[in-house]
Amino acid sequence: MELGIYVVCFISCVSARMNVLFLCADDLRPELPMYNGPYFPSPVHPPIHAPNLAGLASKSMVFKRAYAQQALCSPSRTSLLTGRRPDTTHVYDLDTYFRHAAGNFTTIPQFFKNHGYHSIGVGKIFHPGVGSGGNDPSSWSEKYFDAHQANNYLRDGSSWKAVPDNLLDSQHVLQDTMIANHAVQVIKNITQKAKNGENFFLAVGFHKPHLPFQFPARFLDYYPEDSIHLPPNPQAPDGMPHIAWTSYNELRHYTDIARLNASGNPNTTLPDQVVKQLRRAYYSAVSFMDFELGKVLDALEKQGLADNTIVSFFGDHGWQLGEHGEWCKHTNFDIATHSPLMIHVPGMTDHGMSTTKLTEFVDLFPTLVEAAGLPTLPTCQVDSSSTHACTEGRSLVPLLQHPNLPSWKTAAFSQYPRGYNHKPAMGYTITTDRYRYTEWVTFLSKPHYMPQWDQLHGVELYDHLNDPEENHNIARHAAQQGLRGQLRKQLHAGWRAEMTGGHGGSIIG
Repeated sequence: MELGIYVVCFISCVSARMNVLFLCADDLRPELPMYNGPYFPSPVHPPIHAPNLAGLASKSMVFKRAYAQQALCSPSRTSLLTGRRPDTTHVYDLDTYFRHAAGNFTTIPQFFKNHGYHSIGVGKIFHPGVGSGGNDPSSWSEKYFDAHQANNYLRDGSSWKAVPDNLLDSQHVLQDTMIANHAVQVIKNITQKAKNGENFFLAVGFHKPHLPFQFPARFLDYYPEDSIHLPPNPQAPDGMPHIAWTSYNELRHYTDIARLNASGNPNTTLPDQVVKQLRRAYYSAVSFMDFELGKVLDALEKQGLADNTIVSFFGDHGWQLGEHGEWCKHTNFDIATHSPLMIHVPGMTDHGMSTTKLTEFVDLFPTLVEAAGLPTLPTCQVDSSSTHACTEGRSLVPLLQHPNLPSWKTAAFSQYPRGYNHKPAMGYTITTDRYRYTEWVTFLSKPHYMPQWDQLHGVELYDHLNDPEENHNIARHAAQQGLRGQLRKQLHAGWRAEMTGGHGGSIIG
């Protein structure tokens, strides 16, 4: 389809304001059917059962190469929901609230609320607790429903549990079931108002496949034991600087893993059988989440709202399932920062499409705003602490109109904090079409929030064409010093140079 036809379609699509269904999952790798191919996170996997996400993808734009700005729940969600990067939100952990640390920034649901939408939050959208001031009350039109876990079948503190189905009924439900059921009821309740012209923004966040992997036992049936294999690369990348590593404390504190006395050090692994069990449980939790998400999508269809509702879906970041001997997130490895993103715009993406252009989670805010026909978000100034609504991303609508748009950003930016010699350090990353380049540098925290590029503690360079699993750090190879210099320049120029095309005129593959 020609670009002009897309433009005509887009104009007709947004002539009347559309509702928004904003969906997300926690710790979700792009290990889903619609990501099969070169950007799948692992060459060793069973068929993933996710029919509802597959159905959504069949009428959406699937962004094959979408990147989180930091591989940790609260920083990633805060960045996506405010459209600003971690060095602007000042959120790098689970406890810092952006409104206290950085500014009174307008969030995605708050922006829609401010423009006449009824904004409703269900489940895990912001990271709950002090890191969001209690699910950020300013973002919502009514009391938030956060679905505390009423029935926890992991009283022994284990990392996973297949709950016998006969223990689950209308009075005994798992957390994501509570979330889905509540969201379905919300959709029923708002249907008449929506049909009378009152727009809604409904955010529904699922907790799975986050640890602990808890799901109805029937979902194990999709993943027979003989279909589960060990990752092919249990060793740390050769040449990896130690600062790039995390000892996956999040997993090691669960009782079944703690009793193994795993150190979490590079080039150590968990027992093979434990690795397989965890991988199988993760996949089962993904399928459970997909099942519950399907209830919400079905309710939208049954209530006759699907034709006038934009649907977006993302996982807040990726997850490591034993690759390199690593687990959880907390790194800059591609498998931790790369996560699913898809957007359905009725009348525009109905036949399904995909793009391999580099995209970032900060791009979602301006995209939803433009797709819904609301006033365009400006690009944030260098100091945007007093600017309520702006973005450090770029609307993806041009890619919805033309998936192979030639003039697009040539790098995605991610970062992760570490301590180094008892001082703060930060790993700054760019992912280009071919490479992932990271510099670990001293970081000046409050009140500066900026890197000291001349205080370097480690460098990583991986060639995704020849080494998609990032097994070989080639940063110190003599033959790569010219490339490293170009990528260093692009990293230091930052995301603003990518927005303006001012990356030195060199597009690194």
